[in-house]
Amino acid sequence: MTVLVTGATGNVGRLVVRRLHDEGVRVRAMTRNSRRPDLPAGVEAVRGDLASPDTLSEALRGVDRLYLFPVPETASEVVGRAVEAGVRRIVTLSSGAVTGGYDTDFHLPVEQAVERSGAEWTHVRPGEFALNKLWLWGPSIRAGSVVRDPAPEAAWYPTHEADIADVAVAALTGEGHAGTAHTFGGPELISHREQVGAISRALGRAIRFEVVTPEEARGHYRAQGGFAADNADMLLGFTDYSGDGTDPGAWVDAVGEAAAAAAPATAGEVTGRPARTFAEWARDHADDFR
Repeated sequence: MTVLVTGATGNVGRLVVRRLHDEGVRVRAMTRNSRRPDLPAGVEAVRGDLASPDTLSEALRGVDRLYLFPVPETASEVVGRAVEAGVRRIVTLSSGAVTGGYDTDFHLPVEQAVERSGAEWTHVRPGEFALNKLWLWGPSIRAGSVVRDPAPEAAWYPTHEADIADVAVAALTGEGHAGTAHTFGGPELISHREQVGAISRALGRAIRFEVVTPEEARGHYRAQGGFAADNADMLLGFTDYSGDGTDPGAWVDAVGEAAAAAAPATAGEVTGRPARTFAEWARDHADDFR
């Protein structure tokens, strides 16, 4: 078995590489950078770019399983080349937003291309990444031990990226996953205020929670740049998903009984191990908030 991991230096891909290597699987890690990424000894690094399918020939040679990072613009051609090269199993990093109809132009086209390919397929559809809070809150925590957020009691089920990687590895190496979309979240309903508390305990210092309006929060996120700026409208409910002004985007997380009723499956139902809590995630990333 040889597995090609695309997006091998990403937040999930790098963990997929390490998990496969630890299990004794032959891994080829693809990166766009000609400089060898930080990989475990024995992992083959190869250059390639999903946005340029012509660059993939070397990466795909001799590969029979593929972990596919989503690049919708070229997904059909990439998947076609993979199958032509001999790939028989594809595990796609997707999103739980596909099931709610919010994601129709990013992850969904990749899923559809994979399903049309004739290869065995499995989609990995996590819900909210716990990592989002590092990108959103990390700058203000590092700069002033404060989180500025409009919805302290909003709550959902944030997912540790290590659980996402574990589900992907199970689908790449195990049986019984073909034709399945694994949709899952974290193991606990936890509010924004409680999440800040968990980060505070992991850091060993107080973090102030400052309640602001959505507009004020959007201003803070846009000033930060990066993920926070790119996703401010969606995360704060300013995006109209309907296209006609009838859906204000209402990302605002559910509270109380509504959220509890929407409790998702967890990674543990695929891996057989307890899913990681937000407190574990906060401890794992404490240095990133310092």
